[in-house]
Amino acid sequence: MKVNDRGTMKWTSIMLPEHIEALNKMWEEQDHKEMPEIDEQQIAENNLLLQDALENDLQIRIKYFADHDHKIIVGYLLHIDILNKRLFLNDIEINLEHIIEVTLL
Repeated sequence: MKVNDRGTMKWTSIMLPEHIEALNKMWEEQDHKEMPEIDEQQIAENNLLLQDALENDLQIRIKYFADHDHKIIVGYLLHIDILNKRLFLNDIEINLEHIIEVTLL
């Protein structure tokens, strides 16, 4: 005997919009990733590669953490702002502390 169960569909009609919004937010937050810990050696290597890319106008790939997720961008480094700990790549501003990995292409 097969039961025709509609799952959560049957309950959403009696839920308040605030409850539905809270559930959607909870499910969205479950997919959030944590910022990984970067050791000093990796930070030093990233800094050397960034300096080399800036001096020699080399294309690089940067893996960084933003919006609770890991992101990858490829391009040419435009500027590094040491004072504010920011770098600019393809008109995108990236916090230096959020950089996970730098690769020369």
